[in-house]
Amino acid sequence: MSKQITAIIVGAGHRAILYSLYALEHPDELKIVGVADPDPIRRKKVAEMHGFGEEMCFRSAEELAARPKLADAVINGTMDRQHVPTAVPLLRAGYDMLLEKPFAISEEEVNYLYKVVKETGRKVMICHVLRYAPFYVAIKQRLLSGEIGDIINIQATEHVSYHHLAVSFVRGKWGNEEKCGAPMLLAKCCHDMDLIMWLKSGVSPKQIASFGSDFQFDPAKKPAGAGKRCLVDCQCEETCLYSAKKHYLDHPDRWAFYVWDCLENIENPTLEDKRKSLMTDNIHGRCVWDCEHTVVDHQSVLMNFADGATATLNMIGGTAKPERNIHIIGTKGEIKGVFDDSVFTVRTIDTASEKGWNEEVVDLKIGGDKSGMTGSHGGGDLRLVEDFVHVLQGEEPSISCTTIKDSIHGHLGVFCAERARKESAVITMPDIR
Repeated sequence: MSKQITAIIVGAGHRAILYSLYALEHPDELKIVGVADPDPIRRKKVAEMHGFGEEMCFRSAEELAARPKLADAVINGTMDRQHVPTAVPLLRAGYDMLLEKPFAISEEEVNYLYKVVKETGRKVMICHVLRYAPFYVAIKQRLLSGEIGDIINIQATEHVSYHHLAVSFVRGKWGNEEKCGAPMLLAKCCHDMDLIMWLKSGVSPKQIASFGSDFQFDPAKKPAGAGKRCLVDCQCEETCLYSAKKHYLDHPDRWAFYVWDCLENIENPTLEDKRKSLMTDNIHGRCVWDCEHTVVDHQSVLMNFADGATATLNMIGGTAKPERNIHIIGTKGEIKGVFDDSVFTVRTIDTASEKGWNEEVVDLKIGGDKSGMTGSHGGGDLRLVEDFVHVLQGEEPSISCTTIKDSIHGHLGVFCAERARKESAVITMPDIR
């Protein structure tokens, strides 16, 4: 029987708590034995969920790192700007790590963390959960089989729904780059950049260009009569597509873990409690044109790879429906699919066929949330944790394995795309140091 892995949650936010559910479903494989978080309510919540005492509750990663090693690993779910500062002392204290993406917010941080990982010899996996979604695993397997030949071009698109855009990237904590530390492309689409690099099997881009802007939420476009808060002083609330009432009171379970986290001190908040919070100190009660919003709401990236292949990534925020789609064209055929439908089509060249090609439709019949609104990402979240646990138990990693070395190209690609967008230039991809 394989050894049970013990882990401590560092940063007890939504993502880390979600990953920790694997321990409740597979207690023989993973046990959560501690938590480090500045919020006493969250520390108590995690301790009660996983059944450990106050002596295993810490106020910070630094406090935990100063103690003798207390577990095999940590699940690092801190905010983007805190990832490297919290990861380094814990790696040096001997912990392996499951690290939330984006794992770094600059090229300097990427190189520094990678250097520490090599120095310490610790195992670090990055939470690029989409690699583990059955939809993308199945596509990767078809690519590895060689049936569509060598990749010529990849076209990836992410449609960020209007309610996801508002809750996370306008009103929410990823709406201001200075505060969260990450531009929109890094915070939302490092998943998608990582997928492109993974599907290209280690061939990195040589050059990157990019364009994008804040098209919808420029304060200059604020409608006449709009106020500071939807439920307090807005004359447009009844007709506004981004009304906080329509988004969060009419649909109180939609993105609830973000919208109502300010009510954690109330055991069972009522609808009236929620209404009052939106009228006062809840950031999600603000007008979307009055949120100190500094990130783009749409962006396009063009990549030229070392082997001559090309790829495009289009992120469009504010769509009616959330959707990720992908189209991969090879020398012998193509794969085209929609992640949210769990369906893709494989077409291969057939010179003997009247129409000139063969076609196979693959329907994985996977339901549930694909956008992360309730936290499943098409089945990838807990499959990632399973792979991490099995790697620490000495097993071979899966084809989806997200080691830090494998994840670097995607992050560097994002940094180059941001430079390209801001400088109106074509940027040469740096080498990994």
